[in-house]
Amino acid sequence: MAERGPLAQWIHGRARTMTSTFGRLTSELRVTPDFLIVGAQRAGTTSLYKSLVQHPDVLPAGLHKGVHYYDTGYRRGWAWYRGHFPLRTTVRRHERRTGQRPITGEASPYYMFHPLVAERIASSLPEVRVIVMLRDPVERAYSAYTHESARGFETESFDRALELEPARLAGTADAFAADPHHQSLAHQHNAYLARGQYVDQLERLEKAIGRDRMLVIDSDELFADFAPQFRAVTDFLGVRPWLPEEFKQRNSRPRRALEGAARERIEQHFLPYDQRLAAWWGRTPSWRA
Repeated sequence: MAERGPLAQWIHGRARTMTSTFGRLTSELRVTPDFLIVGAQRAGTTSLYKSLVQHPDVLPAGLHKGVHYYDTGYRRGWAWYRGHFPLRTTVRRHERRTGQRPITGEASPYYMFHPLVAERIASSLPEVRVIVMLRDPVERAYSAYTHESARGFETESFDRALELEPARLAGTADAFAADPHHQSLAHQHNAYLARGQYVDQLERLEKAIGRDRMLVIDSDELFADFAPQFRAVTDFLGVRPWLPEEFKQRNSRPRRALEGAARERIEQHFLPYDQRLAAWWGRTPSWRA
């Protein structure tokens, strides 16, 4: 996707500010989200969300797919968050016209990894459905590295970034526990290995939200055979079966970029986590099959 020029950035920024202000002022007139795509980062969350909001009975959130309220925007308050979603009059108008109640949601891939988000979601959205996308954690780690490097959040080589990760993340758990509004750039942008330790995050979500309100998708299977995987999503969300005319993979980075000894070393790091994941999930993830 081409970068926006200065004028386009200014217009987009102003539109977001005006939409946010109007949304906050009308928050009590709006619905709350029915679903959240919570991660994992670089696992296809954008592709899935963009496909979902093409569904005739799915209404998008605001101007962007990721609201990031429960992680980095929590201090903005409930009215700010609710202001991103459709007006109840819009929902009723859709239902009268189609005979179907539309749903709405957002996709913020840091939700899954942030240690405080699961409890926050459970507290304010007790009926929301949560979708998790999982990708080969080795490929996810390298894709995240290239993504953060391109955005200016990473300046080290990949090997050096992995070496630095424990020191970069040291103390973050205590910091989040001490300050509910704490933010850590390293935790959000440089946790290449920790974010791929999926089972720890899934267990935390299950404890707070419940297994019955979670759908876990293997992103490689979604991209390889879209139709049945997307049908599982629409069934889970309770909307009519439907497929987009075309499924596009968005925000992609090179796949299978690591080979040989470098890949084997990182695979060994993830092996015990993947074994626990398989036991939790009740199936072997595609990257270990």
